[in-house]
Amino acid sequence: MTDDDKGISAGTVFMSFLAGAAVGAGLGLLLAPKTGREMRENIVDLTEDAIDKIKGFTKEAQSKIKDTFEETKDVFAEKKAIITSAIEAGKEAMEREKEKYREM
Repeated sequence: MTDDDKGISAGTVFMSFLAGAAVGAGLGLLLAPKTGREMRENIVDLTEDAIDKIKGFTKEAQSKIKDTFEETKDVFAEKKAIITSAIEAGKEAMEREKEKYREM
């Protein structure tokens, strides 16, 4: 992936966001007037939600990477065919020119 003008990648921003969200959620849980059991249940729930979201983001990223790879592969095959055709046309033109000079 490309970096923006400040040199920070999208992955760094995403990971920073997740870390900030985790710290904020943890502080919210610790400062909330709840029993230890309720707090542990909330932590487990938040952790499961975070894991589910990360899995979703990962699947989406894998899908986008796969799609991009397939598109790139198709474009490469198309360009290769064009170049091969151009080379063959050049060879044929060169042979025709050689024949002209041989007949002279």
